[in-house]
Amino acid sequence: MKLLCFLFFVLISVNVNAGQKLTYSYNNEMFEGYLSNPKSQSKGLIILIHDWDGLTKYEEKRTDMLSSLGYTVFAVDLYGKGNRPKEMKLRKAETKKLYENRTRMRELILAGINEVNVKKQKTIVMGYCFGGSAALELARSDKGENIVGYASFHGGLKTPQGQSYTANTSPIFIAHGGADKAVKLEDVFQITNELEKNKITYEVNIYSGAPHAFTVFNSKRYRKDADEKSWEAFLSFIDKKM
Repeated sequence: MKLLCFLFFVLISVNVNAGQKLTYSYNNEMFEGYLSNPKSQSKGLIILIHDWDGLTKYEEKRTDMLSSLGYTVFAVDLYGKGNRPKEMKLRKAETKKLYENRTRMRELILAGINEVNVKKQKTIVMGYCFGGSAALELARSDKGENIVGYASFHGGLKTPQGQSYTANTSPIFIAHGGADKAVKLEDVFQITNELEKNKITYEVNIYSGAPHAFTVFNSKRYRKDADEKSWEAFLSFIDKKM
């Protein structure tokens, strides 16, 4: 465990494998993602979905951390090139647009996957906060080729009315803070009941004392212990799927 914590510290402290911005289009709209390739042969593809403030340095850091471990990682853009809202009301407005048009949300994720998955690699779709909610939205849609798993870090867990998970949904990983006031524990229990009912393989980890957004570096909500443990659990999850 001490070695894993040391390696985690090295990964977040040093930009060991810097990626690059990648502009792509969907329906004549321009988007700008962030692609990071491993230095050796890729173990598989990870699609990372950003939080409600858009694709920022935080997602770039996480992307680089994963690529340094041997994965091809692409942080997709669901807002559009240059759209990185700073104010809370603007962030709420952007997520509201996608929550009210979930078809577009799914299509934008798939557009990002199709942009980089030319070799049809096994794919994990994961995200943070809003991005975690978006990853589960795609999981419920039963769309996307070669997806072998989904992951949500402190994301919204409620299933919208009229939606459900199907029996052939790929395994799901959920990391949740026990002190999260934005996403209640009742939501965690509800989704586990849904997944059990549909016989879907899942893993749910709850970290004591961890508030919403507990993985965001350099924030008041950051909890080092919960971040390290959830990261280790996530790496174990994807290692079994790739």
